[in-house]
Amino acid sequence: MTEHELLITPTEINLHKKSRLLEIVFSDFSRFNYSCEYLRVYSPASMEQALDAPIYGKKMVDIASIKQQGTSLLQLEFDGGYTGSYSWNTLHEPGVNYDRNWQAYLQKLKDNDLKRGEGRAAGADGKVIIKLLYFIQLASVTGRDEEDVEIPESVTNVESLLAW
Repeated sequence: MTEHELLITPTEINLHKKSRLLEIVFSDFSRFNYSCEYLRVYSPASMEQALDAPIYGKKMVDIASIKQQGTSLLQLEFDGGYTGSYSWNTLHEPGVNYDRNWQAYLQKLKDNDLKRGEGRAAGADGKVIIKLLYFIQLASVTGRDEEDVEIPESVTNVESLLAW
């Protein structure tokens, strides 16, 4: 690690929940607004995995919590259950190289015929099955605790699931 890298630290960190942006101001006076999706797909662990296939379908991901770990790491917990630890340098570099990184990511998605947030996580047979869990009153009314339900192809997001 160079002396320059050691000197760059955040001076301000703000999570904007409505826009799903993490704003970080660094000691070198740089200011970056990272989308939650960008941070999720460019997490240190994701970058290692991206050598095989990119992380996809994270367009609407959000940061559930932020915790500082010691004096040089930030832990981001995403609403999908993934938690990543980011050093100050691994937070600064993606801001400096955002345009190049983002275009490379979009190209990799295109090369793998993947989309940022569209589509369905279907099984090998193309079907999407969800498990519904019934509690208390619904369990007594239906006579069961759970049920597997096949979702029609028209359901591609939470809004269309609720409408269905």
